Amino acid sequence: MPSEDAASIRLQKYLADAGFCSRRAAEKLIESGEVLVNGTVASVGTKIVPGVDRVVASGETVRARRPGRVTLAVNKPRGVVCTNSDPHHAQTIFDLLPAPFARLRLFCAGRLDKESEGLVILTSDGDLANRLMHPSGLVVKFYRVSLKEEFPRDELPKLTKGVVFEDERLKVERARLIGRGEPAVSTEIDVQMHHGKKREIRQLFTALGYTVKRLRRYQIGRFSLRGFPLRAAKALTDSEIASLLAVPR
Repeated sequence: MPSEDAASIRLQKYLADAGFCSRRAAEKLIESGEVLVNGTVASVGTKIVPGVDRVVASGETVRARRPGRVTLAVNKPRGVVCTNSDPHHAQTIFDLLPAPFARLRLFCAGRLDKESEGLVILTSDGDLANRLMHPSGLVVKFYRVSLKEEFPRDELPKLTKGVVFEDERLKVERARLIGRGEPAVSTEIDVQMHHGKKREIRQLFTALGYTVKRLRRYQIGRFSLRGFPLRAAKALTDSEIASLLAVPR
């Protein structure tokens, strides 16, 4: 049985703080029965005392992380997947990391699909990852969409109102055409969203009859990729981490 005293914390928070996965992913692991506490299958809501209770997740002993968390920004190119390992693809986003960071246990706080590019946050801070990914956090992500066909300005409301595609409603919060003045049509569109299901932007344009040629996430909160080289990775300062969560001007 798990211990419980004034120093106890919820199991999903412990897993996130340890850098094993995000809090949301931890809850899914617990629900699937893949987390043991002192040899007993845990349930969501279980509390443990770090350093006292033994936690095993997916067959691996999870130890509390020493003080000091790391958060990186990576400018992901096309063809790279946001996973720790993938038998079907030679390169993952973790392969882009310089030596000092390559040995750290980090996870993606919001992924991009293989064909998309741009800003990805890797972190060992489970609470930060949860705030960046959970829709209730209202963290705004900015994307530039390049289409094969021209998109008319009078269809922009369809993007923000949303459409139902394969039994799911897909939408963005804001959308505008890119071009000189106020173009009537454009193949370049800037969109903003704070939720984001897997491949949602691509599927939204597909449902409306448009082909996405390029999709790039260039900003989260107030943190931008401006001047940031493709394939580069950098450790973020406390102020830069705070800018990820800040409301854009």
